[in-house]
Amino acid sequence: MVVLTTLIAIEPAFARSATDLFVETGGPLRYALVFLFAAIPWFEIFLVIPVGIGLGMNAVAVAALAFLGNALSVYAVLVFHDRTRSWLARRRRREATPGIRSRGRARDVWDRYGLAGLALSAPLITGVHLAALIALTAGSGKRAVGTWLTASIALWTVVLTAASYYGFGFLAGL
Repeated sequence: MVVLTTLIAIEPAFARSATDLFVETGGPLRYALVFLFAAIPWFEIFLVIPVGIGLGMNAVAVAALAFLGNALSVYAVLVFHDRTRSWLARRRRREATPGIRSRGRARDVWDRYGLAGLALSAPLITGVHLAALIALTAGSGKRAVGTWLTASIALWTVVLTAASYYGFGFLAGL
């Protein structure tokens, strides 16, 4: 929720237009948007799964497409890590003060729990894309990062799908 609130505060027009697009689209295109939005940092599975299920979409299809969109975008980060690392280095040289707060939280998780802890908490703390970059920068291998983040995305997909499906079902029964 903090991520959604931050996104809306930073880019309210973008957030509104993305939400409107998702709500106003129907049929197979709506499922394609689930895949696409799950691949976008800050939207990811924590927003896409509850919204999709809340709109009455098939829960299994939403879960599968959200998982694929989020996992494949993480693998893209892993594949293009070297280019991304060069880009971040250039960007840090231009910025006067880097984002210490989010990097500090992520580093605390890394120091305490390592790759497994970062991967399992990534959707809540940093998002899986940034977690992949943090893990790679900290020296973890691409295969280990991919394995742990895929497991984390799968776990969170199941938890969010079940919570959304049964939560909305409970609310509909009231």
